[in-house]
Amino acid sequence: MKKRTAKLTALALAAMMALAGCGGNGGSTSGSGEAEPLTDLYTWETQAREVETLNVLNSQSASDSNVITNLVEGLLSVDSEGALIPALAEEYSTDDNGLTWTFKLREGVKWVDKNGEEKADCTAQDFLTGLEFVMNYHKNASTNISMPQEMIQGADEYYKYTKGLSEEEGRALTADEGSKFLEMVGIEAPDDYTVVYHCTAELPYFPTVATYNCLYPASQALIDELGIDGFLACDDTTMWFNGPYLLTSYIPQNEKVLTKNESYWDTESQRFDTVTIRMIESLDTGFQLYQSGDLDRIDLSESNLMTIYNDENNEYHDQLVEKRPDKFSYQFHFNYNKMNEDGTPDDNFNKAIANTAFRQALYYGLDLSSYYSRTNAINPLSCENNFYTMKGFVYMSDGRDYTDVVAEKLGLGESDGETMVRLDSDKAAELKAQAMEELSAEGVTFPVEFDYYVAANNQTSIDSANVLKTAFSESLGDDFVTLNIKTYVNNLTAEVVDPQLQSFAINGWGADYGDPQNFLGQETYGEDGAYYSVDYSNINDATDEELISLYQQYTDLVNTAKAITDDTDARYEAYAEAEAFMIENVLVMPCNYNISWQLTHVNDYTTKNAAFGIQNYKYVGWETSVDAYTTEQYNSFASGSGNGASAAE
Repeated sequence: MKKRTAKLTALALAAMMALAGCGGNGGSTSGSGEAEPLTDLYTWETQAREVETLNVLNSQSASDSNVITNLVEGLLSVDSEGALIPALAEEYSTDDNGLTWTFKLREGVKWVDKNGEEKADCTAQDFLTGLEFVMNYHKNASTNISMPQEMIQGADEYYKYTKGLSEEEGRALTADEGSKFLEMVGIEAPDDYTVVYHCTAELPYFPTVATYNCLYPASQALIDELGIDGFLACDDTTMWFNGPYLLTSYIPQNEKVLTKNESYWDTESQRFDTVTIRMIESLDTGFQLYQSGDLDRIDLSESNLMTIYNDENNEYHDQLVEKRPDKFSYQFHFNYNKMNEDGTPDDNFNKAIANTAFRQALYYGLDLSSYYSRTNAINPLSCENNFYTMKGFVYMSDGRDYTDVVAEKLGLGESDGETMVRLDSDKAAELKAQAMEELSAEGVTFPVEFDYYVAANNQTSIDSANVLKTAFSESLGDDFVTLNIKTYVNNLTAEVVDPQLQSFAINGWGADYGDPQNFLGQETYGEDGAYYSVDYSNINDATDEELISLYQQYTDLVNTAKAITDDTDARYEAYAEAEAFMIENVLVMPCNYNISWQLTHVNDYTTKNAAFGIQNYKYVGWETSVDAYTTEQYNSFASGSGNGASAAE
């Protein structure tokens, strides 16, 4: 987009002019190779994103995985370009075009406790134990089952088998030799350092699954020591580690301290002595900590960004840098079985949101430009998202981005950098009138009230919610909808999502492996492994026949695509049909990408960067500088002409 390029160039020129005027750079430049790296990193997370579990097998949340990926190692990892690299598996191969995959493990990997004391060797048996735990209904419920269920021979049958057992019978099962698990499931360990997976079809992308939680190892010795419930609830004092760091201090809602694991297999890896993750109330609080030197990087709120950006004399003006896009595609996830606070169904909302014209009026009418500015006030439309999947995820054989195929099916044009692509005020007005007529005949009263929840102690989130409320009002009209801003105290899942109080949640999905199924399979109807259908939309409990029919049609399209395993282009084309159907009927509404601005001592172009898996927050190989990076340096990194500072040793 020309507008975006012009602004970035202007900012870079301003930075270079300021440096020239001062006769120096105020510190060493990372590109020179003379920068002093950080030995200890101080980073941040908002209190609203506190971890809910430290059990890697039982988590499907990025806020958990961003921490756990540093504590427990899987088969494969990724590099700064997103390519697969060895981790516990030194090598992997297939001799039958992806029907069978063999992973050769490195020897000498140790499980240790938080004090670094060795507890056991990490061997192939631990990967069998981990998969059995995931696929055992009475151990892990339905968490992380979707990928093994559809990809590994017998995994679905084993899950259903355990579900039919009593809890006592199910929990007594293991992955030991002669077990029912090994009899039924296509996984084997020919020796202590070889793991073999037998897939349900030829799956060339299966190794990307090895970067995700569902194929992570677990020690039966630890499970026996803690018991099933104790293992599920493991914390820093009880869990075992085999990753690059130990969790040596954990104060909920305050901070976590990760300390270099001296027993980590990659002794030559570039790691920090410690990583401290400070839990902050808001970005404003984080900015204050950055100013005082207590954080080494911070995303900027709209107000702080514009204050710095508009003042060339501000001490941070030449250090403003735009972050790389993260791997998440954010959407409005509607709740089709919303409850009132007294536990009764919110019939008025449920009838309205089940109406297709009502949802389409939102899609064509809701202008989110002001909401995007909360994340990126300089280039707000760089955050515009028109898809459920995301750009740069997978590609057709002719090089086209998969999302370009979805765009063609939706008839979406190119962005002009000024107006959201999907907006159509005339169509929105027609659909609004249609929805009001149809729903009024069903007894729905207007305006329809949307309940949107944010953390009570996060002023940044509250301010963003107020911007969204204004966007609803100005775009759609107060006669049609009203947005009620509500708050929760500690835990969104427990306080809001589980009791089904939200009208919608704005959530991001990042792929667990490199195939569109992992995105689109989260929204299918009647399937236990569909994360958003089960945990957020509650579509399986909806009663509107038209809505259910649309979801069933969508599910059929997804399953048709999933069945195509011999032609990648045909597979992606079929998934694009399913995604376009989802968006046309606004079963889920695309919202945004997260592309914010920051101040930082970390070169993001050296951190792990994949569109799948959980490794992107692994603090290994990061290049840093005791002096903050400048706009000029980041533009150099982005163009590939600079390689950053010396890495942390």
